Amino acid sequence: MNDVGESGHGYPNGGGSAAATLENVVDPVVGVDDGTVTYANEAARDAFDLAGERPWETEPIEGWERLEPAVDETTVGTARRVDLGDEWSARVHRGPDGATITFEARAHESPSVDDRAVKERAINEAPVGIAITDPDREDNPLVYVNDAFRRVTGYEYDDVVGRNCRFLQGEESNEDAIAEMRAAVDEERPVTVEVTNYRKDGTPFWNEVTIAPVRNERGEVTNYVGFQNDVTARKEAELALERRTDELEYILERVEGLVQDVTTAVTGSTSRGELEDAVCERVVEEPTYEAVWIGERNPATGQVAVRTAAGSAVATDSAPISADGHPATEALANGSVVVEPVDGRTNAAFPLSFNGVEYGVMTVELDDDRSVDDREEVILSSLARAVASGINARETSKVLETDAVVAVEIELSDRTVAPVALSFEADCRLEYRRSVHRTGDETASLYSVVGTDAESLEAAADRLDGVDCRVVVEREESCLIELLGDEDPVSWFADRGVRVRTVESDRGTARITLEIPRSANVRSIVEALENRYDRTDVISFRQHDRNERTQQEFAARLEAELTDRQFAVLQRAYLGGYFKWPRPATGEELAQSLDVSRPTFHEHLRAAEAKLCRAFFDDE
Repeated sequence: MNDVGESGHGYPNGGGSAAATLENVVDPVVGVDDGTVTYANEAARDAFDLAGERPWETEPIEGWERLEPAVDETTVGTARRVDLGDEWSARVHRGPDGATITFEARAHESPSVDDRAVKERAINEAPVGIAITDPDREDNPLVYVNDAFRRVTGYEYDDVVGRNCRFLQGEESNEDAIAEMRAAVDEERPVTVEVTNYRKDGTPFWNEVTIAPVRNERGEVTNYVGFQNDVTARKEAELALERRTDELEYILERVEGLVQDVTTAVTGSTSRGELEDAVCERVVEEPTYEAVWIGERNPATGQVAVRTAAGSAVATDSAPISADGHPATEALANGSVVVEPVDGRTNAAFPLSFNGVEYGVMTVELDDDRSVDDREEVILSSLARAVASGINARETSKVLETDAVVAVEIELSDRTVAPVALSFEADCRLEYRRSVHRTGDETASLYSVVGTDAESLEAAADRLDGVDCRVVVEREESCLIELLGDEDPVSWFADRGVRVRTVESDRGTARITLEIPRSANVRSIVEALENRYDRTDVISFRQHDRNERTQQEFAARLEAELTDRQFAVLQRAYLGGYFKWPRPATGEELAQSLDVSRPTFHEHLRAAEAKLCRAFFDDE
């Protein structure tokens, strides 16, 4: 019990006064140890007519059986309120050796007299701290404390009796709680608060204090009784949860802005360099990061060269990072996050990888010697994946934009590759023609097949797992088929910014020619291929410029291949709106304008369309 007001004079005997005081409490008070009632005050004996040692077995009042589980379930140092029905409710105070139960009645009945010795022993041995004050004495001093009070506070009986219990307060004691207790005493009403108190040795603890006035038969307040529970463990857990909640809210607020800005940088940049610059500049704005840099590994030396950096750390200069021991090189070697100190600062390295292709490493240097917690690691890992995805998108677009490429020729014998498996199973030869986009993001590759018929080809595909084959056209000596699925290497390469020029798979072995932009990490793409497929051999690397025809060259070549009549028919059909719908002119009308028959018009038109398609699809 804490500061409970000021008034009064004189000192009664401590133990005797305590026994007398609880006898005058109009609410029934029961002490319980191991299910047995060790004490019942006068009000309890009179109200419940206790005759047995385990009263919930005889149920002296409605709902009494609820008390036994309440006593068992209430943790040491806490209190629990139990509703017992229409007439009574109870408050269970739990200590290490038993419990004290205070009953509150809907209508109080007159107390009777009982044995004081039993009462004194029960109060002294109660599992919660009990303190009694005398408001008729100056400064409302303590006149009695039990053993549990002394154990909790560390003060002996002679240290505290005669003093107002404010000596338990200190610099961290909550003034609002103290004021609430003082107001309750002034208004002669009960109150329960949680307040920081201090033991005799100066250590703080959280105290759940319940103060209640004790009245005589005339309704006059003669004493105040206080129950004290050490609830430090529970309170510290609650405060820790509050701190974690506040910290999480701060992190989420910070992360939301960081993720949004990095996403904007990734989607809004027009080049890889611009993307990397924007990401580093934004991440280093966070107050906990001293520097951020993105580097790329040299496959020949294993060293990491810094591509772009922001911040003031030494590691962001232009010198390459050593191949051994640095978090950046270890992260690339292991493909995982590495957090280690470098020159007294914590470095966290995050590999930049997308679809199995390595695009470098992002390294964050932290201020002081702070480490990276689990949540921060998850956030930065997500940002690294976003950066790698953005770089992949930029590199993929370069396949269509650049003429400076590296031609790589490889040989594959891995039968998880669809054209390899199908050519082996059907004992035939497959040649890649081109890819077509179907519904959604699905891509199908077209292959011409020689050496087998459509029925044998479909039967072979049915025997293979993961090979989705459909015959599009069956000719006398060949078939045109469509392959779908992840095991078609064409779509796998396309996702990594690589153009497949040729695939020739003959009876279980495929030769593939790739074109990779020179600015891309060619070695990383090849390594990803070798890691994905067994029995992969690189035949050659060759840098060259694509020999793409201009529009004028394409038109000139097509015009040279068309006969005069074919050119005239194709031109007349186009200019006459024949390819529109609805057609403004029929084939017969166009044929008449050229002074040819309708069958002749269509014969020349189909021949011209065939040559146009061959030229467009580069089909020699």
